[in-house]
Amino acid sequence: MTPAGVEPCLGLWAETTGGHATLVNHSENHTFRVDAAAGRFFLRVHRPGYQSAAAIASELAWLTALRAETGLPVPRPLAGRDGEIIQRLSTAGAAPRHAVLFAAEPGREPTPADDLSGLFETLGRYAATAHRHAEKFRPPAGFVRPRWDATILDANELWGDWRKAPHVDGSVAAILTRLDGALRADLAAYGTAPGRFGLIHADMRLANLLVDADRVTLIDFDDCGFGWFMYDFAAAISFYEDDPRAAHWRTRWLAGYRTVRPLDPVDLAILDAMVLLRRMALLAWIGSHHETPLAQAHADAFAAGTAALAETYLDRR
Repeated sequence: MTPAGVEPCLGLWAETTGGHATLVNHSENHTFRVDAAAGRFFLRVHRPGYQSAAAIASELAWLTALRAETGLPVPRPLAGRDGEIIQRLSTAGAAPRHAVLFAAEPGREPTPADDLSGLFETLGRYAATAHRHAEKFRPPAGFVRPRWDATILDANELWGDWRKAPHVDGSVAAILTRLDGALRADLAAYGTAPGRFGLIHADMRLANLLVDADRVTLIDFDDCGFGWFMYDFAAAISFYEDDPRAAHWRTRWLAGYRTVRPLDPVDLAILDAMVLLRRMALLAWIGSHHETPLAQAHADAFAAGTAALAETYLDRR
């Protein structure tokens, strides 16, 4: 999917007719910035076979409810000329793809070079606000979203098989196999009681934030689904789980979270398991998305780094 392929389809929305598209991200989907006479917008073109139209509609239903009922700064999807939010883009030589247009939000993506202490406290508060809302949210008929639980570790899951990721062999494979079993046992013991498990964003990492002075917008609900609430912390430190500052970020995230929603000791005790579960999910994703720049950037060292974290976890366990 290229800007040249997208631009003939921009007439599906009144706001972007005649606009110019620029590819800004290719991860799970293709995201384009669209500059038009009416302003700036962002167009998400979905990867074929990843999320169904029903799943995308469900994502947008929760996103819209969060925006209306909590005041969380989240994106605003825009309907096309036909009144539908989900559009179908047909480009030459390619199968039609689902697409959603969003109003532009101010800000830039934060980086680890920034002072992230306050940001992680904000993220904790946002996560708790979303979780509190999820506990009361009544999904509309036909609501369907992925499930992010221990089945992440299975061989045929949505993000792929961690066993097939780059450099998962020898001693690394042996350690990760032990981790797989330990995580399944520990997560089963923690359980999926309503106060621990529900609808979550599931990808609250730095790349899905826009920071504009004191305003932090949480974007990209494409992976929202049913999982453990504490998994949202693990997602927040994606790709930086072994950063020396991770323990401090955890402290600040928890401080922000507790201003909105209480936590039990068992919720704190399961955090390390959540971090490793997320790490295994990312490892699988790197193996199944080798064509993306993000996967390529982490492919060489991610398996060994995951094994090192796993050894620490297994030793403490």
